[in-house]
Amino acid sequence: MTRENTGGSAGGQDSGKHQDSGRHEDSGTSDGRGKANGEGRGNGDVSAGMCWSAVEAAVPEFAGRVRERFGAYQHHVLATLRKDGAPRLSGLEADFRYGELWLGMMPGSYKALDLRRDPRFALHANPGPGADMADGDVRVSGLAFEVTDPEVVARYAAEVKPPEPFHLFRTELTELVRTSLEDPYIVLESWRPGRPLRTVRRKGDDSPPEVG
Repeated sequence: MTRENTGGSAGGQDSGKHQDSGRHEDSGTSDGRGKANGEGRGNGDVSAGMCWSAVEAAVPEFAGRVRERFGAYQHHVLATLRKDGAPRLSGLEADFRYGELWLGMMPGSYKALDLRRDPRFALHANPGPGADMADGDVRVSGLAFEVTDPEVVARYAAEVKPPEPFHLFRTELTELVRTSLEDPYIVLESWRPGRPLRTVRRKGDDSPPEVG
């Protein structure tokens, strides 16, 4: 629903709210920061994630490749959890802005109701046509918290101009994964908060993977 913004400062956050470690473990707030109350989660365990600007600070080159991949196409695939715990896949636009990754949705949409109940999500970048994986295959996972602060929502709407009314969610990321081809290898790069970037190279045979 929201427009993809790939221009501007890579980690620009004009309000200065995320000049700390990028982790938010407080109770849920109206601007979408912090954990929700955990109600409705199947396992009751939701780990803290990091805002996008903190991810860029931690792994700038890798974050740049991930963001570039999302910027190549407008529509992507969002995975949320239904009330019974089954996965739901939905089309979605993603927006990188103010040092955050935002998700915008139509009012009353099932995916929005899913996230209100359980903030866990995964977002897979549109792979585009063909199967050459020229720019890699990218997904991010984390937690999405609805923003209800009128000033934040109004500021976002004034700049992005989405169809109104709308739900606005701010994300905290717990994992980034990129898969690419590097002949003769399939290369899997993954990163989680507090851990170094991990790279695994596999060949299309029984040889052991190379981990770096």
